[in-house]
Amino acid sequence: MSEIAHLFSSFVHIVLHLDQYLASWSQQLGSMTYVMLFSIIFAETGLVIFPFLPGDSLLFAAGALTSIEESGINVLILASLLMLASFFGDNLNYFIGKKYGTKIFRQNKISILAKLFNQNSLTKTEKFFEKYGGRSIFLGRFVPIIRTFVPFVAGTAKMNYRQFFLLSAFGSICWINIFVWSGYYFGNLPSVKQNFHFVIIGVICISVLPIIIEFLKSKKTA
Repeated sequence: MSEIAHLFSSFVHIVLHLDQYLASWSQQLGSMTYVMLFSIIFAETGLVIFPFLPGDSLLFAAGALTSIEESGINVLILASLLMLASFFGDNLNYFIGKKYGTKIFRQNKISILAKLFNQNSLTKTEKFFEKYGGRSIFLGRFVPIIRTFVPFVAGTAKMNYRQFFLLSAFGSICWINIFVWSGYYFGNLPSVKQNFHFVIIGVICISVLPIIIEFLKSKKTA
């Protein structure tokens, strides 16, 4: 148990000090930093078992890194690669959900996901996409954890692929550019750099705000 707590503490420390870690990794990895960041964003959006990976905070910190000339990381190249990572991840997740989602929900063979993926959840998911399909793909892109599950359940619910494709592309473009360019322009301001961990906490809080609002609405309705 103490080992898990230590790993969690280390993970939180890395997330809150991403600017320092990314600067160090970029010096060690050089151009392979692009590959590392591409892989993280691809995994977070494309593999339903990795919803815990940093998304918004990583993009902001990566954008801040590109504004440092010594880093050797170009903001245009980075933004382009991460848009592709986000889009490809989304679509992989969609097709995994389309092919295996119903089996996972109904057969419930993956014990770790057993509480999330069951027949009742599948029914609710299908109704959710009937009502909010398009908006959920775009808006879910900006919400941690939700953006990892939305493409998967969209595939499971057999959402129209053309609609998913367009909304996924648009969402990827907006999500990546908003956070990367925000980091590029504001991440290295003295006031931001000195309080980077507070900025990251703020980014995370703003990102999860829609979940809290929807939860409170559902409780009020109930």
